[in-house]
Amino acid sequence: MPTVASAETVKSFYEAFKAKDGSQMAALYADDVEFEDPVFKCLRGNEAKSMWLMLCLRAKDILVDYKIITSDGNNLTVKWEARYTFDATQRLVHNKVTAELTIKDGKIIKHKDHFSFWRWSSQALGPVGILLGWSSFLQKKIQKKALTSLRTFTGHNQV
Repeated sequence: MPTVASAETVKSFYEAFKAKDGSQMAALYADDVEFEDPVFKCLRGNEAKSMWLMLCLRAKDILVDYKIITSDGNNLTVKWEARYTFDATQRLVHNKVTAELTIKDGKIIKHKDHFSFWRWSSQALGPVGILLGWSSFLQKKIQKKALTSLRTFTGHNQV
């Protein structure tokens, strides 16, 4: 059973995501938060906070839904889905994600998102993703591009 504060933190985070409020999402992260997913690998602190700010500012048509599915004190698992148009290709994406979050003192200190990179790349990139989405080559290429984009963004926007 999650603590009431932990569940409220997680609900506030995903409600902010639904509202495309990256600033509120960042405010719910601890200063030394650790974030990981198949695209951004490992972000810490302000980089993790800035990622959500960047994604929310760029998300023109994103729809988010979520549900807390398991909890163990301050460790919660959330199933969430996002439907959006991938900017680079204008292709529709329906990403299904399982998130593991750890809460301490009302802030998210660890956040790890799990999703199929192949499934995501197949939707976002079309034929290239279908053919190469399983390969570490494509995954590393996307990771590098995403990190470069984030660092360019953070150079112009501070959390």
